[in-house]
Amino acid sequence: MKYVCELCGYLYKPENGDPENDVQPGTDFEDIPAEWCCPLCGAMKEDFEPISSSDYDVSEF
Repeated sequence: MKYVCELCGYLYKPENGDPENDVQPGTDFEDIPAEWCCPLCGAMKEDFEPISSSDYDVSEF
């Protein structure tokens, strides 16, 4: 499942991870450390909401 930042729209994709912030590709959002924050706007992990392909056309991201 993908997660979107409610503040800036950044989309976290588990298949990509966030290697620049020590989150390896394949890491589920639930397994990201609590102190991780959005790489674009600095929002906290709790500011992310799960999305599915029915919510958005996630192929755009």
